[in-house]
Amino acid sequence: MKMELLAPAGNMEKLRYAVWYGADAVYAAYRQFGLRAASENFDKEELKQAIDFCHKNGKKIYIPCNIYPDSGDLKALPAYFELLEQLRPDGLIIADLGVMALAKRYAPSLPIHISTQANVTNYEAAMVYRELGASRIVLAREMRLADIIDLRQKLPMDTELEAFAHGAMCVAYSGRCLMSAVMTGRSGNQGACAQPCRWNYALMESQRPGEYFPIEEDARGTYLFNSKDLCLLPYLKELQDAGIASLKIEGRMKSFYYVACVTQAYRRALDDLAAGKPYDPALLEELRAVSHRDYTTGFLFRSAGAESQNFENGGYIRNTDVVAIAADEPGWVIQKNKFEAGETLQVLAPNCTPYEITLGELKNQAGEPIESAPHAEMKVEIGIDLPANAIIRRVKER
Repeated sequence: MKMELLAPAGNMEKLRYAVWYGADAVYAAYRQFGLRAASENFDKEELKQAIDFCHKNGKKIYIPCNIYPDSGDLKALPAYFELLEQLRPDGLIIADLGVMALAKRYAPSLPIHISTQANVTNYEAAMVYRELGASRIVLAREMRLADIIDLRQKLPMDTELEAFAHGAMCVAYSGRCLMSAVMTGRSGNQGACAQPCRWNYALMESQRPGEYFPIEEDARGTYLFNSKDLCLLPYLKELQDAGIASLKIEGRMKSFYYVACVTQAYRRALDDLAAGKPYDPALLEELRAVSHRDYTTGFLFRSAGAESQNFENGGYIRNTDVVAIAADEPGWVIQKNKFEAGETLQVLAPNCTPYEITLGELKNQAGEPIESAPHAEMKVEIGIDLPANAIIRRVKER
């Protein structure tokens, strides 16, 4: 069974890069009802454009509607589901039973996928959702490989299993956390998480207000709740053998570059797997090229442990910077960060291994020679033809 590669699409630009760089499907949300409210997301017209773009390119698109709504939220859902019934995405991602009931009533032709927020960790729960009409279960990140295998064996094959393979992890159980709501008034269960789990914490004794004691011997304090990022790239065969139908990449709030780079790495790994080739460890370098925290396999081979937490800092690691993207005209690029004549840079492009180029003379749109491209979004002639939708990046010294 060939696994679907499912990539995040926080806006139309990211959706296009996901498709160009090898996704079989994307997930993209309306500006309400999804769990990434801070992402740009899609209005009604953009949602139509997104669905049309995916279908014209032979790709699928799933729409998250996975908040835990209050009664006020429910009032707007019937009209929204009626719209989606007309637009015909390939599935709805839902966590709440009330939302599921409304979807079946107002968008009866659309398949229902049970969100990871519903924290399905056993076959009995999966069977209940199947009997209620779900066609796919997005498994809880807390599941171990042995438990996935057991669930797959006991669940009828007409219900698909989807699993997260890559991206940010939440310290809370299946993401169902009240910490942000309590501390900031922004509820993660309504899509507005402020990520307080990434903040720097210290210890304060009740009789010594204002005196903060690092819990570790480190002047920066400690990041008690900060999870590493998930990366299962080396274990795709194990997931395939376990019966996973769809591999999901987290990251609707990440950059178009993240979407392109991570999607292509998993695409190449999946294609190698389908061709019977061994796993290529060099692909991990592509996943280190984007903003990320230290990687972990999460719960796949064990229960929770300190090795999945990053106590040192709450920030990101990245060893590349995007400097330009290919323009429509051959030999021209659009600047994203400053670059200079004579630099050796790297090209990331669909369906090819990253390769180096050395820039010669640069010219502006007036045809005048320039030493560098310092202005955001300026169009620059580099005199080197690039593949369509290519990204040019600078590799940092490590």
